[in-house]
Amino acid sequence: MPGTYRRADDLPLVIPVFPLDGALLLPGGQLPLNIFEPRYLNMFDDVMSGERIVGMVQTRIGGDLQRPALAPVGCAGRVTSFAETSDGRYLVTLTGVCRFRVGDELPAASPYRQVRADFSDFEADLAEGSPDPMALAESTPLLEALRRYLDHRGLAIDWSSAEAAPSDALINSLSMALPFEPVEKQALLEAPTLADRRETLVALLEIDAAGDDDDHTLQ
Repeated sequence: MPGTYRRADDLPLVIPVFPLDGALLLPGGQLPLNIFEPRYLNMFDDVMSGERIVGMVQTRIGGDLQRPALAPVGCAGRVTSFAETSDGRYLVTLTGVCRFRVGDELPAASPYRQVRADFSDFEADLAEGSPDPMALAESTPLLEALRRYLDHRGLAIDWSSAEAAPSDALINSLSMALPFEPVEKQALLEAPTLADRRETLVALLEIDAAGDDDDHTLQ
């Protein structure tokens, strides 16, 4: 988060992870979570008494039902909103800080999983200032692909807001919010730059708009 973490070395070496397929957190983005499983209630109890950092990560083939294999890249978020409901759930908002490579998993005694996180390849996520100019140069193809995608799915949005949104915010918010498959969400997460993410997003929108809903997975 700008102003809090300026270098990869400022982030913790070991972080708890929340495996959740289909949930994408990107640096600067906000992800609301409804926490009710006991192990994750326990995790957020511990997180709130520490650095308030959680790694959002998807799973991949391998492992077992209780401990599935983790995708190689996740995104660390900081708890920026926290509330407890009358029935004991936690309503949490994570704000994306920096992506990380998933390292060794610790044999922790806690009921939740913890990994060594390597942020070094993604230190640019922490940089304050202007977003990648290459991502801002071509907003028209993105908006055109988005229009075809929404028409194909019978959806509508506030176009004046979409057209007025900064390109970086639009790219990241669409990547997080649209109902892509987990493998597609992972491709958006792992895109090296914002310009690469824009190109991946446009490709996914165009593939979906051109075919059947069940036949648009990124290979």
